[in-house]
Amino acid sequence: MKTSTRVCVIGGGVVGCSVLYHLTRLGWSDVMLLDRSDLTSGSTWHAAGGFHTLNGDTNMAALQGYTIRLYRELEELTGLSCGLHHVGGVTLADSPERMDMLKAERAKHRFMGLETEILGPDEIKAIAPITNVEGVLGGLYDPLDGHLDPSGTTHAYAKAARMAGAEIETHCMVRETTPRADGTWDVVTDKGTIHAEHVVNAAGLWAREVGAMAGCYLPLHPMEHQYLVTDDVPEIYERGQEHPHVMDPGGESYLRQEGRGLCIGFYEQKARPWAVDGTPWTFGHELLPDDYDKIEDSIAFAYRRYPVLERAGVKSVIHGPFTFAPDGNPLVGPVPGLRNYWSACGVMAGFSQGGGVGLTLAQWMVEGEPERDVFAMDVARFGRWITPGYTLPKVVENYRMRFSVAYPNEELPAARPFRTTPVHDIFDGMGAVWGQQYGLEVPNYFAEGDEPRYETPTFRRSNAFEATAREVRAVREGVGINEVQNFGKYLVTGSGARGWLDRIMAGRIPKPGRISLTPMLAPSGRLIGDFTVACLDEGRFRLTASYGAQDVHMRWFDAQLTGDVAVENISDRSTGFQIAGPRARDLLAKVTRADVSADAFRFLDVKRLPLGLMQATVQRVSFTGDLGYEIYVDAMEQRALWHLLWEAGQELGLKPFGMRAMMSLRLDKFFGAWLREFSPDYTPFETGMDRFIRWNKDFIGKAAALKERYTGAARKLCAFIVEAGDADVIAYEPIWLDGRVRGFCTSGGYSHYAGKSVALGFVPSDHAKEGQEVEIEILGEMRKARLVTQPLFDADGARMRG
Repeated sequence: MKTSTRVCVIGGGVVGCSVLYHLTRLGWSDVMLLDRSDLTSGSTWHAAGGFHTLNGDTNMAALQGYTIRLYRELEELTGLSCGLHHVGGVTLADSPERMDMLKAERAKHRFMGLETEILGPDEIKAIAPITNVEGVLGGLYDPLDGHLDPSGTTHAYAKAARMAGAEIETHCMVRETTPRADGTWDVVTDKGTIHAEHVVNAAGLWAREVGAMAGCYLPLHPMEHQYLVTDDVPEIYERGQEHPHVMDPGGESYLRQEGRGLCIGFYEQKARPWAVDGTPWTFGHELLPDDYDKIEDSIAFAYRRYPVLERAGVKSVIHGPFTFAPDGNPLVGPVPGLRNYWSACGVMAGFSQGGGVGLTLAQWMVEGEPERDVFAMDVARFGRWITPGYTLPKVVENYRMRFSVAYPNEELPAARPFRTTPVHDIFDGMGAVWGQQYGLEVPNYFAEGDEPRYETPTFRRSNAFEATAREVRAVREGVGINEVQNFGKYLVTGSGARGWLDRIMAGRIPKPGRISLTPMLAPSGRLIGDFTVACLDEGRFRLTASYGAQDVHMRWFDAQLTGDVAVENISDRSTGFQIAGPRARDLLAKVTRADVSADAFRFLDVKRLPLGLMQATVQRVSFTGDLGYEIYVDAMEQRALWHLLWEAGQELGLKPFGMRAMMSLRLDKFFGAWLREFSPDYTPFETGMDRFIRWNKDFIGKAAALKERYTGAARKLCAFIVEAGDADVIAYEPIWLDGRVRGFCTSGGYSHYAGKSVALGFVPSDHAKEGQEVEIEILGEMRKARLVTQPLFDADGARMRG
């Protein structure tokens, strides 16, 4: 065994072997993999081996498509069989709500180039004849669905990596991972110590324990999972062709052919976590005891859906653990707070996602960034606040909801409330209907009178519609108040602060007392941040951005730090409120002795103002697009600030508003939102963020941005007025031009101010012109839409800037 390597991958399941292979594929051959036992000795060996492309996140679906296409390539490269069975698969819908979800997924697939289709009950019966379609409204068919041999596939990855120079050491137990001052690692094993430039934690069931060796907590947990293999079934082996997969979400099951019989697995409601206090190092090629009790309801449902099962004996029961993150997606990428330490774990769908995970991580390590936005599986999407106590109930919830309808407005209840602001009880007493962002409780809207304190999950307009309209009117006609806790906030200080910000931000860095808006770019020129920068004084700056991207942004800041510069994440130390609407200035004037007239306090000014007992930082800017101010104080002072503003605002008609109203208000101005209109999938020129770039300075990503400046962007972000019914655009609906899918939506909703349905999305640049007519496919229906360039509210900015 060698004693030094560029990369040491810990864990020899399908994910670890995929990472190893992809590193060699991208040119790093001095890499090695360690496994405490044999390859596949964790969750991989007992996996059912199914694969599919269906995923609510389009980038995750694309990576799953990449994984599936890779298997043939691996077979040709290595001469080993992956045991591929491309049989296709259908997901059943037994309710209108699930049918809506499948139609929305089918629409996304159109612009992704995936050839899925909606089938009726008779068509489902024709391709999957053992299925009882009584009560089934339809289904989504995917020809790429199938299954494979887990062991053969893992060994194919391993052989391909070895062929390119990688080394694999089995029966090698990792005891410690110790960082050196230069960012490299000593990996201590029972066979000796390996000095590695990079460490990859792909330890699967043992990822928590391996992470703890490096001093980090990875939010994942193993769950027990059980599937059955039947004896021979005549309706299967006499058929003449392999039966397709059938996913029956109503019965919480998946079914496929296994030899001359069937394999059926369940995501049962009686879900049971495994190894709550840690995975035993001695666990390996073994299974958990059979447990029919927890799946008895699921089996009864399956007998009705597939009557042949009642006549089929059970040949074997496979009951083993595999790991979930709180949202069910993998944990991939550089671990915040550690240098050269990478995560590739929590991959519960290893044979659908393992190839894409390996490719993504290898690109990140070798090229500095992945080729697409992978926030949905970025390990940094969970902040330092997350705990094992939070992870466990969320993982159980996610397991139980594996086949549930995923509504765009649904707020899942497990492990809530957890993180709250000092005014949580005040807002709760005012009828707040709560959502959560990054673990934080955030008001979505405020119910009044006998309105329910619960928003009905739906793909269509919900029972929050009237309350949202009420809050929008309050802002546009008077003054509204909303928390600013759910912004990410950073303090940048030091003599080198301005120069450092000039390098990492593409836009103008403001003078003292002023604010600027700026994109932050990756070296590729793609967007990795959308920031408000306030210069409090020379050498002291305050940055504001997406609350949910805190660890992503801090990871980037830490990697770029040089000279006399310090960056602090003050997101939870600095909080307060925004006030917005035509009477916002009147309210601010009532609570301060300072001059806040239009001339004294201009748009994009930042000031320290005395407000009651407090000294507050006040920025004249608002995401509502109206006259507005963001008021920040220490978190300990937020309640005092609330009482000051609320009492002063009563005679002005002050009303609270939530995130549903905020999202409607921003559509009036066509303002983009992070991870909707702005993300690492897009560039400044595509999104219109190029107007904030300052070209007379050097900044990260300038070379790539300059290239696009000269060549132009092939697509442009535009706004559309949609002739919608009872459902508005959510995201990723295809945009049709001349009978073809030529673009897609990034977000949308209803403008309560204008009384119109609005969509934001990309179309080819040569069609990005006023009045361009298109069709947008919403829940399977073509809806006429017209491109507009004039904002629906305050088009000239007179109110916002006045």
